[in-house]
Amino acid sequence: MIDWPRVTELRSEVGAEDFGEIVDLFLEEVEEVIAELRADDNRGQLEQRLHFLKGSALNLGFQTFSSLCQEGERDSAQGKSDSVDITSIISSFEASKNAFVSALPDKF
Repeated sequence: MIDWPRVTELRSEVGAEDFGEIVDLFLEEVEEVIAELRADDNRGQLEQRLHFLKGSALNLGFQTFSSLCQEGERDSAQGKSDSVDITSIISSFEASKNAFVSALPDKF
């Protein structure tokens, strides 16, 4: 679910203080896009939203969530936006976020 070596690498690259800011910014921005996904029945922006989520998630090691976003982005790009399981994508984010936040103090 979480690519902990990637998280460790990112933390080493930016330092502990900046890492905390990156995590806060990541969670804030992703929560905003997740809220848009929950509220928006118009799937016209779906491909772009999932692209953003995929990249953000991959950067911070949310591997499973990123993979689901990538699949949804691909389907959306192929005109299959209606088949994208947004509920599963959101559930994956919530589970990943919970695992990440609860394990973070133990990892560092």
